[in-house]
Amino acid sequence: MKITLIGMGSGCPESLTVQGYAALREADLILGARRLLSALPAGCTENRAAAYLPDEILELLHASGCENAALLYSGDTGFYSGASALVERLQAQGYQPVVLPGLSSVQMLSAALGRPWQDWKLVSAHGRACDPVAECMEGKPTFFLTGGSESPATLCAQLAAEGFGKLAAAVGENLGTPEQKVYTGTVGQLAASHFESLSVLLVEAAQVPFRRTQGLPDEAFARGKVPMTKQEVRAAVLAKLGVQPGELLWDVGAGTGSVSVEMALAAPAGRVCAVECDAEACDLIRQNRAKFAVQNLHLTEGLAPAALAGWPTPDAVFIGGSKGSLRAVVDAALAANPDARLCISAIALETLQEAVAALTAHGLTAQVTQIAVSRSRAAGSLHLLMANNPVFLIARE
Repeated sequence: MKITLIGMGSGCPESLTVQGYAALREADLILGARRLLSALPAGCTENRAAAYLPDEILELLHASGCENAALLYSGDTGFYSGASALVERLQAQGYQPVVLPGLSSVQMLSAALGRPWQDWKLVSAHGRACDPVAECMEGKPTFFLTGGSESPATLCAQLAAEGFGKLAAAVGENLGTPEQKVYTGTVGQLAASHFESLSVLLVEAAQVPFRRTQGLPDEAFARGKVPMTKQEVRAAVLAKLGVQPGELLWDVGAGTGSVSVEMALAAPAGRVCAVECDAEACDLIRQNRAKFAVQNLHLTEGLAPAALAGWPTPDAVFIGGSKGSLRAVVDAALAANPDARLCISAIALETLQEAVAALTAHGLTAQVTQIAVSRSRAAGSLHLLMANNPVFLIARE
Protein backbone atom coordinates (compact mmCIF):
# COMPACT_ATOMS: atom_id res chain seq x y z
CA MET A 1 0.00 0.00 0.00
CA LYS A 2 1.27 3.45 -0.90
CA ILE A 3 0.75 5.92 1.96
CA THR A 4 1.30 9.66 1.58
CA LEU A 5 1.17 12.18 4.43
CA ILE A 6 0.24 15.62 3.11
CA GLY A 7 0.54 19.03 4.73
CA MET A 8 -2.54 21.05 3.76
CA GLY A 9 -1.41 24.45 5.04
CA SER A 10 -4.36 26.58 6.11
CA GLY A 11 -6.80 23.85 5.13
CA CYS A 12 -7.91 25.66 1.97
CA PRO A 13 -7.29 23.94 -1.38
CA GLU A 14 -5.33 27.02 -2.51
CA SER A 15 -2.62 26.37 0.09
CA LEU A 16 -1.93 22.83 -1.14
CA THR A 17 1.33 22.30 -2.98
CA VAL A 18 1.18 20.93 -6.53
CA GLN A 19 2.67 17.68 -5.20
CA GLY A 20 0.06 17.47 -2.48
CA TYR A 21 -2.78 18.12 -4.89
CA ALA A 22 -1.53 15.41 -7.26
CA ALA A 23 -1.23 12.89 -4.42
CA LEU A 24 -4.80 13.59 -3.34
CA ARG A 25 -6.11 13.12 -6.88
CA GLU A 26 -4.39 9.72 -7.10
CA ALA A 27 -5.52 8.43 -3.68
CA ASP A 28 -8.37 5.94 -3.34
CA LEU A 29 -8.70 6.64 0.42
CA ILE A 30 -8.28 9.96 2.23
CA LEU A 31 -8.09 10.28 6.02
CA GLY A 32 -7.87 13.43 8.11
CA ALA A 33 -9.68 15.88 10.37
CA ARG A 34 -13.23 16.80 9.36
CA ARG A 35 -12.24 20.41 8.70
CA LEU A 36 -9.65 19.32 6.15
CA LEU A 37 -11.84 16.69 4.50
CA SER A 38 -14.62 19.24 3.98
CA ALA A 39 -12.21 21.53 2.11
CA LEU A 40 -10.80 18.98 -0.35
CA PRO A 41 -10.56 20.18 -3.96
CA ALA A 42 -12.71 18.74 -6.72
CA GLY A 43 -11.61 15.49 -8.28
CA CYS A 44 -10.71 13.68 -5.05
CA THR A 45 -12.16 10.32 -4.10
CA GLU A 46 -15.31 10.23 -2.00
CA ASN A 47 -13.85 7.35 -0.02
CA ARG A 48 -12.99 9.45 3.02
CA ALA A 49 -13.03 9.06 6.78
CA ALA A 50 -12.48 11.48 9.64
CA ALA A 51 -9.51 10.29 11.70
CA TYR A 52 -6.44 11.92 13.17
CA LEU A 53 -5.25 9.70 16.04
CA PRO A 54 -2.54 7.17 15.03
CA ASP A 55 -4.44 4.13 16.36
CA GLU A 56 -7.64 4.90 14.48
CA ILE A 57 -5.72 5.77 11.30
CA LEU A 58 -3.84 2.45 11.41
CA GLU A 59 -7.06 0.53 12.03
CA LEU A 60 -8.77 2.17 9.05
CA LEU A 61 -5.76 1.57 6.80
CA HIS A 62 -5.63 -2.13 7.70
CA ALA A 63 -9.36 -2.58 7.09
CA SER A 64 -9.57 -0.50 3.91
CA GLY A 65 -8.01 -2.79 1.32
CA CYS A 66 -6.99 0.30 -0.63
CA GLU A 67 -3.82 0.63 -2.69
CA ASN A 68 -3.14 4.36 -2.32
CA ALA A 69 -3.99 6.23 0.87
CA ALA A 70 -3.53 9.93 1.61
CA LEU A 71 -3.43 11.30 5.15
CA LEU A 72 -4.11 15.01 5.66
CA TYR A 73 -2.50 17.31 8.22
CA SER A 74 -3.00 21.02 8.73
CA GLY A 75 0.01 23.28 8.34
CA ASP A 76 3.35 21.66 7.59
CA THR A 77 4.02 17.98 8.30
CA GLY A 78 7.36 18.93 9.87
CA PHE A 79 6.23 21.67 12.27
CA TYR A 80 4.68 20.34 15.51
CA SER A 81 2.61 17.95 13.42
CA GLY A 82 1.08 14.61 14.29
CA ALA A 83 2.68 13.29 11.12
CA SER A 84 5.99 12.50 12.85
CA ALA A 85 4.43 10.08 15.35
CA LEU A 86 2.47 8.30 12.62
CA VAL A 87 5.52 7.94 10.38
CA GLU A 88 7.30 6.07 13.19
CA ARG A 89 4.31 3.77 13.67
CA LEU A 90 4.01 3.09 9.94
CA GLN A 91 7.71 2.36 9.53
CA ALA A 92 7.58 -0.02 12.50
CA GLN A 93 4.91 -1.97 10.60
CA GLY A 94 6.96 -2.18 7.42
CA TYR A 95 5.43 0.70 5.46
CA GLN A 96 7.53 3.33 3.69
CA PRO A 97 5.33 6.43 3.80
CA VAL A 98 5.93 9.49 1.63
CA VAL A 99 5.80 12.82 3.48
CA LEU A 100 4.90 16.00 1.60
CA PRO A 101 5.35 19.40 3.30
CA GLY A 102 2.78 22.17 3.48
CA LEU A 103 2.67 25.86 4.32
CA SER A 104 3.16 26.38 8.06
CA SER A 105 1.45 29.02 10.17
CA VAL A 106 4.91 30.53 10.71
CA GLN A 107 5.30 31.11 6.98
CA MET A 108 1.79 32.48 6.62
CA LEU A 109 2.17 34.96 9.48
CA SER A 110 5.57 36.00 8.15
CA ALA A 111 4.07 36.67 4.72
CA ALA A 112 1.09 38.53 6.20
CA LEU A 113 3.47 40.80 8.12
CA GLY A 114 5.82 41.18 5.14
CA ARG A 115 8.94 40.20 7.07
CA PRO A 116 11.29 37.20 7.28
CA TRP A 117 11.01 34.64 10.05
CA GLN A 118 14.48 33.09 10.13
CA ASP A 119 15.37 34.89 13.38
CA TRP A 120 12.17 33.94 15.23
CA LYS A 121 12.13 31.50 18.12
CA LEU A 122 9.43 28.88 17.44
CA VAL A 123 7.37 27.52 20.34
CA SER A 124 4.31 25.33 20.58
CA ALA A 125 1.75 26.04 23.29
CA HIS A 126 -0.76 23.71 21.62
CA GLY A 127 -1.71 20.95 24.02
CA ARG A 128 1.54 21.16 25.99
CA ALA A 129 2.92 23.01 29.00
CA CYS A 130 4.37 26.38 28.05
CA ASP A 131 5.95 29.13 30.14
CA PRO A 132 5.75 32.17 27.82
CA VAL A 133 7.90 34.29 30.14
CA ALA A 134 10.80 31.85 29.99
CA GLU A 135 10.38 31.45 26.23
CA CYS A 136 10.66 35.21 25.68
CA MET A 137 13.87 35.57 27.67
CA GLU A 138 16.26 34.94 24.78
CA GLY A 139 16.05 38.36 23.15
CA LYS A 140 14.44 37.07 19.94
CA PRO A 141 10.95 37.53 18.43
CA THR A 142 9.01 34.53 19.73
CA PHE A 143 6.32 32.75 17.70
CA PHE A 144 3.71 30.74 19.61
CA LEU A 145 1.58 28.05 18.01
CA THR A 146 -1.56 28.12 20.16
CA GLY A 147 -4.51 25.84 20.81
CA GLY A 148 -6.39 24.01 23.51
CA SER A 149 -6.30 25.92 26.79
CA GLU A 150 -3.70 28.41 25.54
CA SER A 151 -4.78 31.19 23.19
CA PRO A 152 -2.92 34.34 22.16
CA ALA A 153 -4.92 36.22 24.80
CA THR A 154 -4.05 33.84 27.66
CA LEU A 155 -0.36 33.87 26.72
CA CYS A 156 -0.38 37.66 26.52
CA ALA A 157 -2.10 37.85 29.91
CA GLN A 158 0.66 35.76 31.48
CA LEU A 159 3.33 37.92 29.86
CA ALA A 160 1.63 41.17 30.91
CA ALA A 161 1.37 39.94 34.51
CA GLU A 162 5.14 39.45 34.57
CA GLY A 163 6.09 42.87 33.22
CA PHE A 164 6.01 42.33 29.45
CA GLY A 165 2.79 44.26 28.88
CA LYS A 166 4.41 46.99 26.75
CA LEU A 167 6.06 44.60 24.29
CA ALA A 168 4.77 44.79 20.70
CA ALA A 169 3.00 41.68 19.43
CA ALA A 170 0.91 40.41 16.53
CA VAL A 171 -1.83 37.80 16.26
CA GLY A 172 -2.62 35.98 13.03
CA GLU A 173 -6.16 34.64 12.87
CA ASN A 174 -7.45 32.12 10.29
CA LEU A 175 -4.26 32.58 8.29
CA GLY A 176 -4.36 31.59 4.63
CA THR A 177 -8.17 31.67 4.47
CA PRO A 178 -10.60 34.31 3.19
CA GLU A 179 -11.29 35.14 6.87
CA GLN A 180 -7.63 35.95 7.57
CA LYS A 181 -7.03 38.82 9.99
CA VAL A 182 -3.86 40.18 11.58
CA TYR A 183 -4.01 42.20 14.79
CA THR A 184 -1.10 44.23 16.16
CA GLY A 185 -0.67 46.03 19.46
CA THR A 186 1.03 45.64 22.79
CA VAL A 187 0.95 42.42 24.78
CA GLY A 188 -1.25 44.20 27.34
CA GLN A 189 -3.77 45.26 24.70
CA LEU A 190 -3.95 41.84 23.05
CA ALA A 191 -4.43 40.16 26.45
CA ALA A 192 -7.85 41.83 26.66
CA SER A 193 -8.96 40.62 23.21
CA HIS A 194 -10.66 37.48 21.94
CA PHE A 195 -9.39 35.51 18.96
CA GLU A 196 -10.63 32.61 16.86
CA SER A 197 -9.34 29.13 17.71
CA LEU A 198 -7.09 29.05 14.63
CA SER A 199 -4.74 31.78 15.79
CA VAL A 200 -1.02 32.22 16.37
CA LEU A 201 0.99 34.80 18.31
CA LEU A 202 4.25 36.64 17.64
CA VAL A 203 5.85 38.54 20.52
CA GLU A 204 8.60 40.95 19.57
CA ALA A 205 12.06 40.63 21.10
CA ALA A 206 12.20 41.48 24.78
CA GLN A 207 15.08 43.40 26.26
CA VAL A 208 16.96 40.79 28.23
CA PRO A 209 19.38 41.54 31.04
CA PHE A 210 23.10 41.60 30.42
CA ARG A 211 24.55 38.26 31.39
CA ARG A 212 27.98 37.77 32.84
CA THR A 213 29.64 35.02 34.79
CA GLN A 214 28.06 34.37 38.18
CA GLY A 215 29.15 36.44 41.13
CA LEU A 216 27.71 39.93 40.66
CA PRO A 217 29.14 42.62 42.95
CA ASP A 218 27.31 42.91 46.28
CA GLU A 219 26.67 46.61 45.69
CA ALA A 220 24.69 45.79 42.54
CA PHE A 221 21.79 44.57 44.70
CA ALA A 222 19.25 46.41 46.80
CA ARG A 223 19.87 44.95 50.25
CA GLY A 224 18.69 47.14 53.15
CA LYS A 225 19.32 45.46 56.49
CA VAL A 226 18.53 41.95 55.27
CA PRO A 227 21.46 39.47 55.31
CA MET A 228 22.75 38.70 51.82
CA THR A 229 24.81 35.86 50.38
CA LYS A 230 28.09 37.49 49.38
CA GLN A 231 29.53 37.61 45.88
CA GLU A 232 32.16 34.90 46.26
CA VAL A 233 29.73 32.53 47.99
CA ARG A 234 27.07 33.11 45.34
CA ALA A 235 29.54 32.18 42.61
CA ALA A 236 30.40 28.98 44.46
CA VAL A 237 26.71 28.12 45.02
CA LEU A 238 25.93 28.35 41.30
CA ALA A 239 29.00 26.27 40.52
CA LYS A 240 27.90 23.62 43.02
CA LEU A 241 24.39 23.52 41.56
CA GLY A 242 25.63 23.44 37.95
CA VAL A 243 22.71 25.56 36.73
CA GLN A 244 21.73 24.99 33.08
CA PRO A 245 19.84 27.50 30.85
CA GLY A 246 16.47 25.75 30.79
CA GLU A 247 16.24 24.38 34.32
CA LEU A 248 13.68 24.87 37.06
CA LEU A 249 15.30 26.04 40.28
CA TRP A 250 14.25 26.59 43.91
CA ASP A 251 15.69 29.19 46.27
CA VAL A 252 14.47 28.56 49.82
CA GLY A 253 15.01 31.40 52.28
CA ALA A 254 15.81 33.82 49.47
CA GLY A 255 16.72 36.86 51.63
CA THR A 256 17.46 39.78 49.30
CA GLY A 257 17.07 37.55 46.25
CA SER A 258 20.73 37.81 45.23
CA VAL A 259 21.04 34.06 44.64
CA SER A 260 17.61 33.97 42.98
CA VAL A 261 18.67 36.71 40.56
CA GLU A 262 21.94 34.93 39.74
CA MET A 263 20.00 31.70 39.15
CA ALA A 264 17.51 33.48 36.89
CA LEU A 265 20.32 35.05 34.87
CA ALA A 266 22.03 31.65 34.52
CA ALA A 267 18.76 29.96 33.45
CA PRO A 268 17.16 32.47 31.03
CA ALA A 269 14.98 29.80 29.46
CA GLY A 270 14.15 28.27 32.83
CA ARG A 271 12.34 29.38 35.96
CA VAL A 272 13.33 30.26 39.50
CA CYS A 273 10.87 29.77 42.37
CA ALA A 274 11.92 31.70 45.47
CA VAL A 275 10.32 31.64 48.92
CA GLU A 276 10.92 34.13 51.72
CA CYS A 277 8.92 34.77 54.89
CA ASP A 278 10.21 38.24 55.82
CA ALA A 279 8.16 41.10 54.36
CA GLU A 280 11.11 43.50 54.07
CA ALA A 281 13.17 40.84 52.32
CA CYS A 282 10.32 40.12 49.89
CA ASP A 283 10.21 43.80 48.97
CA LEU A 284 13.95 43.71 48.27
CA ILE A 285 13.52 40.60 46.10
CA ARG A 286 10.92 42.44 44.05
CA GLN A 287 13.25 45.43 43.68
CA ASN A 288 16.13 43.23 42.56
CA ARG A 289 13.88 41.27 40.23
CA ALA A 290 12.87 44.52 38.53
CA LYS A 291 16.41 45.93 38.52
CA PHE A 292 17.84 42.90 36.72
CA ALA A 293 14.70 42.35 34.56
CA VAL A 294 14.51 38.67 35.47
CA GLN A 295 10.85 37.96 34.78
CA ASN A 296 11.57 34.25 35.14
CA LEU A 297 11.98 34.77 38.91
CA HIS A 298 8.75 33.97 40.77
CA LEU A 299 8.40 34.90 44.45
CA THR A 300 6.23 33.23 47.08
CA GLU A 301 5.89 35.07 50.39
CA GLY A 302 5.62 32.40 53.06
CA LEU A 303 7.43 29.93 55.27
CA ALA A 304 8.98 26.72 53.98
CA PRO A 305 8.25 23.87 53.83
CA ALA A 306 4.52 24.69 53.82
CA ALA A 307 5.00 27.34 51.12
CA LEU A 308 6.60 24.77 48.81
CA ALA A 309 3.34 22.84 48.37
CA GLY A 310 2.32 22.68 44.72
CA TRP A 311 5.64 23.99 43.41
CA PRO A 312 6.89 22.54 40.12
CA THR A 313 9.54 19.82 40.20
CA PRO A 314 13.02 21.32 40.67
CA ASP A 315 16.21 20.37 38.88
CA ALA A 316 18.31 22.06 41.58
CA VAL A 317 17.61 23.55 45.01
CA PHE A 318 19.49 26.13 47.09
CA ILE A 319 18.59 26.41 50.77
CA GLY A 320 19.90 29.64 52.25
CA GLY A 321 17.58 29.77 55.25
CA SER A 322 14.99 27.51 56.83
CA LYS A 323 13.89 29.11 60.14
CA GLY A 324 14.68 25.90 62.03
CA SER A 325 12.97 23.57 59.53
CA LEU A 326 16.00 22.49 57.51
CA ARG A 327 15.31 18.76 57.74
CA ALA A 328 11.70 19.25 56.59
CA VAL A 329 12.79 21.51 53.70
CA VAL A 330 15.32 18.92 52.50
CA ASP A 331 12.63 16.24 52.78
CA ALA A 332 10.24 18.35 50.68
CA ALA A 333 12.85 19.04 47.99
CA LEU A 334 13.78 15.38 47.65
CA ALA A 335 10.13 14.33 47.71
CA ALA A 336 9.56 16.66 44.75
CA ASN A 337 12.58 15.26 42.90
CA PRO A 338 14.79 12.56 44.45
CA ASP A 339 17.49 13.41 41.88
CA ALA A 340 17.49 17.17 42.51
CA ARG A 341 20.90 18.76 42.99
CA LEU A 342 21.06 20.33 46.46
CA CYS A 343 23.24 23.00 48.02
CA ILE A 344 22.74 24.28 51.57
CA SER A 345 24.56 27.25 53.09
CA ALA A 346 25.34 27.42 56.80
CA ILE A 347 27.20 29.77 59.11
CA ALA A 348 26.61 28.06 62.46
CA LEU A 349 28.24 24.73 63.24
CA GLU A 350 24.88 23.42 64.44
CA THR A 351 23.33 24.18 61.04
CA LEU A 352 26.23 22.43 59.34
CA GLN A 353 25.64 19.34 61.46
CA GLU A 354 21.90 19.43 60.77
CA ALA A 355 22.46 19.78 57.01
CA VAL A 356 24.78 16.78 56.87
CA ALA A 357 22.29 14.75 58.92
CA ALA A 358 19.40 15.76 56.65
CA LEU A 359 21.24 14.46 53.58
CA THR A 360 22.59 11.28 55.16
CA ALA A 361 19.06 10.45 56.37
CA HIS A 362 18.20 9.99 52.68
CA GLY A 363 21.23 7.80 52.07
CA LEU A 364 23.12 10.67 50.40
CA THR A 365 26.74 11.64 50.85
CA ALA A 366 27.29 15.26 51.90
CA GLN A 367 30.18 17.20 50.42
CA VAL A 368 31.16 20.06 52.74
CA THR A 369 33.10 23.09 51.55
CA GLN A 370 34.21 25.95 53.78
CA ILE A 371 34.59 29.37 52.19
CA ALA A 372 36.47 32.02 54.13
CA VAL A 373 36.52 35.34 52.28
CA SER A 374 38.70 38.30 53.21
CA ARG A 375 38.55 41.59 51.35
CA SER A 376 41.07 44.41 51.41
CA ARG A 377 40.25 47.78 52.93
CA ALA A 378 42.38 50.90 52.80
CA ALA A 379 43.82 52.07 56.11
CA GLY A 380 45.76 55.23 55.38
CA SER A 381 48.58 54.28 53.04
CA LEU A 382 48.11 50.60 53.82
CA HIS A 383 45.58 47.95 52.84
CA LEU A 384 44.29 45.48 55.40
CA LEU A 385 42.40 42.27 54.81
CA MET A 386 39.03 42.23 56.59
CA ALA A 387 37.60 38.78 57.14
CA ASN A 388 33.95 37.81 56.64
CA ASN A 389 32.36 34.99 58.61
CA PRO A 390 33.29 31.58 57.15
CA VAL A 391 30.43 29.97 55.24
CA PHE A 392 29.84 26.25 54.80
CA LEU A 393 28.30 24.91 51.59
CA ILE A 394 26.84 21.44 51.93
CA ALA A 395 26.05 19.73 48.63
CA ARG A 396 24.91 16.23 47.79
CA GLU A 397 27.47 14.20 45.90
